[in-house]
Amino acid sequence: VQLQASGGGLVQAGGCLSLSCAASGSAASIKTMGWYRQVPGKQRELVAVISSGGSSTYADSVQGRFTISSDYAKTVFLQMNSLKPEDTAVYYCGLSDVARNYWGKGTEVTVSS
Repeated sequence: VQLQASGGGLVQAGGCLSLSCAASGSAASIKTMGWYRQVPGKQRELVAVISSGGSSTYADSVQGRFTISSDYAKTVFLQMNSLKPEDTAVYYCGLSDVARNYWGKGTEVTVSS
């Protein structure tokens, strides 16, 4: 499985950005697909994931500001609104199937104050 992410960039606080991630290859029964983020010196944390059944899970810090969606063809989208400087991080697309986790290359999101 390969994950190809796009989007991200630099935006001012209060602005919007979107991320997308497309999975290719064979995954054994996908469980979830979504976005995680990491800042230097901290562990990677969940941002938002969507399950194969369509249910979404969000970090408390992004609830109400970020929206994850999927086209159910192994592509997920993350709409990020009302961005804050603390959202600055490297964002990673992740896919979990019954066997393992897969990660894409990170994409940087920088929110200036």
